[in-house]
Amino acid sequence: MLEINKVSKTFGKGTVNEKVAINNLSLNLGKGDFVTIIGSNGAGKSTLMNCISGVCSIDSGNVILDGQDITNQLEHKRSKHIGRVFQDPLKGTAFDMSIEENLSIAICKNRNHGFQLGLNKKDRAYFRERLALLEMGLENRMNQKAKFLSGGQRQALTLFMSIISEPKLLLLDEHTAALDPGAAKKVLELTNLFTREKNLTTLMITHNMKAALEIGNRTILMKDGEILMDTTGVERDNITVEMLIAKFEIDNDRMLL
Repeated sequence: MLEINKVSKTFGKGTVNEKVAINNLSLNLGKGDFVTIIGSNGAGKSTLMNCISGVCSIDSGNVILDGQDITNQLEHKRSKHIGRVFQDPLKGTAFDMSIEENLSIAICKNRNHGFQLGLNKKDRAYFRERLALLEMGLENRMNQKAKFLSGGQRQALTLFMSIISEPKLLLLDEHTAALDPGAAKKVLELTNLFTREKNLTTLMITHNMKAALEIGNRTILMKDGEILMDTTGVERDNITVEMLIAKFEIDNDRMLL
């Protein structure tokens, strides 16, 4: 499904600020894989996602999604097949548009017709049914503008919008980091529900090492733009946060949560 082949990315090349963000990194994901990514600040986690989504051009290597080489494809073209949820809840929705209008844009993203023709009674019924799963009452506030929602509500809505556009790949960039513990727990539960339901190939960056070892089916640890650990199955089940800290000398307090 996703092939990252010997990708490298250096910022400020040839200057005193030169920084190797991704160093000859390779990673393959199969259909339905849910991979959690951990690593200290500056490990290259978000840069990796930027290279996959087209935000950053790469210096060498290639990125293949569902058999298609997208290495040189523009970001807006990749976005038709790649969903992404950021840490900031304000980034995922149009604040001055209603919940229904935001969802309409998302569901019509990969349809051949425009916004007005794309929304119908079936879509509205689907919106209400699925929003009810959030248990936030949003199904009864469809005409309310997104700017009046809390951070947790907006992030849950953004996650739902990313799923209903039916992407081939979902990128979650610390999507619960800005939320309070209760909202973060709910959004993670919804993440599990939606991705399993669609068998969606997913990459999730998190600083919560405990969550990283419990969610999904595979965990990788990055440092200095490289993958130091790639674990799944029984091996992953037997790893503890304390073992990771001791083995890889992780010193970021945020990762102890």
